[in-house]
Amino acid sequence: MQWLTFPIFGRTLLVSGNGLDDAKKLLTAYKQGEIPSMTPELWRAKKLIDSTIHPDTGQAVFMPFRMSCFVLSNLVVTAGMLTPGLKTRGTLLWQITNQSLNVAINSSNANKSTPLATSSLIKSYLLAVSASCSVALGLNAVVPRLKRVSPGTKLILSRLVPFAAVASAGALNVFLMRAEEIKNGIDVYPAAAGGSEDSQRSLGKSKRAATLAVSETALSRVLNSTPIMVLPPLVLVRLQRTAWLQQRPQLTLPLNLGLILVTSVFALPLALGAFPQRQAVSARSLEEHFWSNAGRDGQVEFNRGI
Repeated sequence: MQWLTFPIFGRTLLVSGNGLDDAKKLLTAYKQGEIPSMTPELWRAKKLIDSTIHPDTGQAVFMPFRMSCFVLSNLVVTAGMLTPGLKTRGTLLWQITNQSLNVAINSSNANKSTPLATSSLIKSYLLAVSASCSVALGLNAVVPRLKRVSPGTKLILSRLVPFAAVASAGALNVFLMRAEEIKNGIDVYPAAAGGSEDSQRSLGKSKRAATLAVSETALSRVLNSTPIMVLPPLVLVRLQRTAWLQQRPQLTLPLNLGLILVTSVFALPLALGAFPQRQAVSARSLEEHFWSNAGRDGQVEFNRGI
């Protein structure tokens, strides 16, 4: 999980193409046995490749959509959604912006062994935007009308509306964006130690592996959004009741950004680390034709996507 926290501060985001090529050569030399053991330089190269290069295409993911840039890319959008007292127009604007960013990130980091058609991409985007906006506007209309609920509780519930919209639409977004993977399956490889050539030989496509990969990715999105969308607004509500912040209302926005940034830095590695990107499972948990072609310890591997 260490490599996940490394790139958040930009150390891998500005590496040149030559730097990436050098890192690739170093890892290739290690896999071919030319480097006998792990070194600090080799570990840095692995961090760089893991946080920059898509495992299916071998190409660098566009920088704003890398998971290593997730905190920076989402900071302003999250702060916008969590702005106290948003009206209908503001709610729609930030929900649409958030789902647009989600589509870009999901598409850039998905398993690429099953391509997604442009028409499916547009359809998924429109459905995700509709879902997030409907949940946000619906709850914003319902919460103020709740009976037998104190004003303080209504205030807290209203601050948690963006979380409900983001969590539900975020998980839906993943399933919609990657529905083709579940329908057609994703490439599965025999598990092999050391990244041998045999582990690069596809055994075929598995729908069960695809279902597991997409489901875990959707769950990781909820795990990531929960602390980011819940803790900052609750802390901010408490701070806004203090005389100190009431006398300095201009500090509300900087405090909101700071709370989101700190929470994101700790939440993202935990959410992504919950499920490995390169996942190994028992061949017998997949379709029967994989059983006799498993690799080490009867296991097969696949790229879960992020």
